[in-house]
Amino acid sequence: MTEKKKKRQDDRRDSPRVPMNFLLRDASRSEAEWVERDGDMSLGGIYWRGKTPPFGSRVEVRFRMKGVPKEVRTFGEIIRILDTGNNLDFHVRFTELDVETELAMARFLDEWLNSDD
Repeated sequence: MTEKKKKRQDDRRDSPRVPMNFLLRDASRSEAEWVERDGDMSLGGIYWRGKTPPFGSRVEVRFRMKGVPKEVRTFGEIIRILDTGNNLDFHVRFTELDVETELAMARFLDEWLNSDD
């Protein structure tokens, strides 16, 4: 297991965090443009780092998981924004995941954690 995976596995969270690329937009503005961000995904939500805060506390999120043909489209609530000096760290909890998507995410996370990459 790589050191990066070990560190993430030893995290206090119930679910590992996997590096992921997301498309995000303000959920209250359907005409808002999608913004691409790199961050982490866990079973409960996502994290990313940025320079500017969103307009609201709800975001619409899109992403793809390797080996899962369907794009995940869901909503989340920003539960924490930390100012680290140079950036803002955004922590989002998923608010609308159907069971099928949640199970696909759990399988994806388990496969990632147990892979030899």
